[in-house]
Amino acid sequence: MNIVVVESPAKAKTINQYLGNDYKVLASYGHIRDLPNKKGSVIPDDNFLMKYEVQDDKKKQISAISKSITKGDTLWLATDADREGEA
Repeated sequence: MNIVVVESPAKAKTINQYLGNDYKVLASYGHIRDLPNKKGSVIPDDNFLMKYEVQDDKKKQISAISKSITKGDTLWLATDADREGEA
């Protein structure tokens, strides 16, 4: 089983129709983590390490994606090429 993650549930539904039974397309419902606006979120001395936090309202979706990934053979990240898609 191939798992594909996109941001939009509408995109997930449409893409799933084209890919067939070997694929399961899931939506993240937008970005799932943020870089908090507080001291220590970015550590310049450690190659600008960024400490992201998962949004509380996205934990359920992360759980659903995580469960599907354990059953899948391949994970395809097909998020948008923008700030939200990177997060």
